Amino acid sequence: MKNLSFFLEEKESEQSIAIFMSGSGTNAEKVLEYVSKLNKKAWSPSVIVTDAPQKSKASKIAQKYNIPLVEHDIKQFYRERGEKRVSLLTKIGCKIRHEWTDELRTMLLPFHVDFGILAGFIPLTNITADFPCLNVHPGDLTLERKGKRLLVGLHTLPIETAILHETNELRSSVIIAQPYTKKGGEMDTGPILGISSPVKIDFMGFSICDLKAAANKRPSQRPVGGYRDILENIAKHNQERLKQQGDWIVFPRVVNDFALNKFAIDEEKTLYYKQNNTWIAINTVVYSKNVVKTI
Repeated sequence: MKNLSFFLEEKESEQSIAIFMSGSGTNAEKVLEYVSKLNKKAWSPSVIVTDAPQKSKASKIAQKYNIPLVEHDIKQFYRERGEKRVSLLTKIGCKIRHEWTDELRTMLLPFHVDFGILAGFIPLTNITADFPCLNVHPGDLTLERKGKRLLVGLHTLPIETAILHETNELRSSVIIAQPYTKKGGEMDTGPILGISSPVKIDFMGFSICDLKAAANKRPSQRPVGGYRDILENIAKHNQERLKQQGDWIVFPRVVNDFALNKFAIDEEKTLYYKQNNTWIAINTVVYSKNVVKTI
């Protein structure tokens, strides 16, 4: 077998995890519920981090599970530096984002984080360069066109792309998020640790022609707050269904397998998974409710 590199150092104690969230934290709660039911724990939550203390439920979840909380308000951070909008599209916006991330690094030092999970965490931050950060993504990242992953991007874009390419089902993917440079899609290029079982798309009575027509009427730039058309509405509806039937199944289990050091990579960047004490070269792992299958 080739020489394998592990994503985490072996520890006698539990791996220390930082949970990053911006909103409702439902994915974070599902991960916490999962680990709370395990007899033998491979990891423990050392801190919950939020960039949006005013709107997220980070404080409530931290209090419920007795986990330390770090609040680092990104909107306030930008406003204090004269920027009304949180953006990476300008030079000053990028500079502020790097400063925000540097402060976050300092705030996390006392917690000795081994890896992080991005549970609905919005900012594109290069904290992903400091330690592995697992992110659950609303799209099957194993699908490619011309050698590139098809269902990348933020918001409802992956689901809209799947619909417009006449895909009838969706999957959630868990990846190791990559550092941000210029395009959001770059964060979606990391190793695909796991995908969920397929979830059928609910087209809510609309045809593909209806949805493609809606896409053709859109302005070139996404408006603040979204397009608010039938394609986006259907994508949001299916994103919630995928979260419940995909994210909530695959994400907790991948996090636990990752903490157990069941994933490794060789010098050619081939991904491996440890199953029945044997290392298997894989594309990814499919996690259904009761079955784990390597592909």
